[in-house]
Amino acid sequence: MTYAESGVDIDKEEVAIKALIGEITQTRKGIGEPLGGHYAGMISFGKYALVLCTDGVGSKVLIASKIKKWDTVGIDCMAMNVNDALCVGAEPLAFVDYLAVDSPDPNFTREIGKGLKKAAEQANVSIIGGETASLPEIVNGFDLAGTVLSYVEKKKIITGERISPGDEIIGLKSSGIHSNGYSLVRNIIDHSSYDYDDAFPFDLYTNQTIGEVLLHPTAIYVKEILAVLKKIQVHGLAHITGGGLRNLNRLKETVKYEINNPMTPQKVFSFLQKLGSIDDHEMYQTFNMGMGFAIIVSSSDIDEAMNILSRHSSYDVQHVGTVKKGKGVSLPSKQLVYS
Repeated sequence: MTYAESGVDIDKEEVAIKALIGEITQTRKGIGEPLGGHYAGMISFGKYALVLCTDGVGSKVLIASKIKKWDTVGIDCMAMNVNDALCVGAEPLAFVDYLAVDSPDPNFTREIGKGLKKAAEQANVSIIGGETASLPEIVNGFDLAGTVLSYVEKKKIITGERISPGDEIIGLKSSGIHSNGYSLVRNIIDHSSYDYDDAFPFDLYTNQTIGEVLLHPTAIYVKEILAVLKKIQVHGLAHITGGGLRNLNRLKETVKYEINNPMTPQKVFSFLQKLGSIDDHEMYQTFNMGMGFAIIVSSSDIDEAMNILSRHSSYDVQHVGTVKKGKGVSLPSKQLVYS
């Protein structure tokens, strides 16, 4: 199986996004003037840049509804936004959510709120508002999205331009699948003999169903990344989301990112790969495969950065690779190259 056959073609998405962006030409001058960005958009605000990110949970919400467990998707929504904001060196401040439903239900919305509250605490942000819309003719079930406001001093913006051959790549362990690739995940389960209520067939997830494992919320990396930024001149930051290792190319396209010591993927990935007969190339360009975030620093800063991350991170930290001359992302152990 492939992601494209499951309804999501990454290459077509890139073309469609470029077409959309090509039509958006209006810009302000002075306060509010656009400053660019890769994972996040930035505008000028005096000596600061204000940073905006917007994202949703995606089709993971369908699994939540399938097993009637909604208390974690709010964490996913927050994580997908604040992790993107971190990639330009910004600190998240405030968040607003958008919840679209086919029919309002206080028990359901209370569960959504539990996840959002927990995530706000982890990310140290205020949820200052939001919108709930009942759209029975448009929505079948629900959809959850949000927007985060962050800030960074202009002189501290991280664009990726400082990345150069010889730099080192540090990986932060993911908490699982996070919130990407679920069209393929659902396609795999739907065409198998398993159901979401079945026990997950690995000892690592004792007493959890397949649905519960698949709903494990996205990791939030705010505290560990901010700790590094206070001490180290970081060259690049990448949230490993849809596109997998290809996300590194978003930082700077004129160098090669060699992942020669990759993090070990969790059992959920091998379970899905075997069940869906998916090749390595598809897995590593669809899922995070165990690495949820990547930090690029100079070789002289690698030890200090690793020490800071080890002290502050809730997730395993590993020196995963090196920046070299060339282009693209390579994973030598799997003989994979992504341009």
